[in-house]
Amino acid sequence: MSDCPVAGHGRFRQVGAQSGAISRRALFGAGAAAGVGAAAAIGADLALGGQGGLDATLTAGAAQLNGTRTIAFHGEHQAGIEMAPQAFQNLVALNLFQATTPDDLRRLLRILSDDAARMTQGRYALADSEPEFAATPARLTVTFGFGPDLVAIARGADAVPSWLAPLPAFSIDRLQPKWNGGDLLLQVASDDPTTVAHVTRMLVKDTRSFAGVNWFQQGFRSAHGSQPEGTTARNLLGQVDGTVNPVPGSADFDRVVWRSATTGAPEQDWLVGGTTMVVRRIEMLLDKWDRLDRTGREETVGRRLDDGAPLTGTSEHDEPDFDATTPVGFPVIAEFSHIRRARGDAKGDAKLQIFRRGYNYELGPSDAAVSDAGHIFTSFQADLMTQFVPMQQRLADLDLLNEWTTPIGSAVFAIPPGAPEGGFVGQTLFD
Repeated sequence: MSDCPVAGHGRFRQVGAQSGAISRRALFGAGAAAGVGAAAAIGADLALGGQGGLDATLTAGAAQLNGTRTIAFHGEHQAGIEMAPQAFQNLVALNLFQATTPDDLRRLLRILSDDAARMTQGRYALADSEPEFAATPARLTVTFGFGPDLVAIARGADAVPSWLAPLPAFSIDRLQPKWNGGDLLLQVASDDPTTVAHVTRMLVKDTRSFAGVNWFQQGFRSAHGSQPEGTTARNLLGQVDGTVNPVPGSADFDRVVWRSATTGAPEQDWLVGGTTMVVRRIEMLLDKWDRLDRTGREETVGRRLDDGAPLTGTSEHDEPDFDATTPVGFPVIAEFSHIRRARGDAKGDAKLQIFRRGYNYELGPSDAAVSDAGHIFTSFQADLMTQFVPMQQRLADLDLLNEWTTPIGSAVFAIPPGAPEGGFVGQTLFD
């Protein structure tokens, strides 16, 4: 933490919005006549600081655009977890200034929640000098995570869970300080990369009097509409990634992810309805992976690369048969394969499962390598120590995929419950 006094957060109301770009969007979506009417309505709403959002003003045709789709911000749980992941995501970890007080922190969280609530619904942040960007939320979500120092400032050291700390040291880790830790996490995700960039900028501006940036990670998945809904994503190794995830909206998902009143100690009741989050930055040695033939890749993973089916099955969601052997007696799915090490005894036991929500990253070629790329692994689980840590230890102990992957960053965050209408994310810390 740096030593810096905390100043007030000045804000202003933007007026006189420009509606030219919006009218063009409406014209393409609903035809010239409908577009002019929609543009006029949106322009008037922006200029007057209206609260109606786009859903009430766009024509039926234009409303079918993915860019106008919104995800509710307020609710029992924070958005950005129990849903189909968006195509693009930014993660920003901030460190609070040492002079931060509980009142400062409450003010910061209220400001961030207010701006996030507006932007996720297609309305501009109050201090936004480019309000036109608000017209394309494209399933925008903003999710907040808390590190141990933030919890201690707000509620005292006794409220900090023992698990809210750096993960145990794993033998495969080669962690770089620039990718570790953080007091406040901002997870900004949308199907539109411009929206992600703009919203990230607006939220970081909100924090300037309270915190500095610790690290920033930018990730991507397949573009919206490029694959049928429900298709399992692929990482840059070509693997399908997340086949055994619990299904959002299911009872299994609730048991795996959300914390209840019985999950933690009474002094941690501020986290009921929330979850825990792990962020691991994993470098993928793609140039080395290129030298491995397809059979070797599939045996390393334990799944076929073309359709994601386990080596003992015919389709992606077939249950692996870890007892199956080859004609000479060797396991079809090897002991060192990634799916065997990741699974353990997790079938049907929420205490041994996690919910993965990973993204790829690519920094581009250099003189030394064709690619500098990897995976931003994020997982959510109700109990980090009984769900995530044993799985990660199994992978560290014996997973052949470790030959081509290296964890270089690691962080743990508490994800508080969602905010009610008129409230803010994190207010349970102050109750």
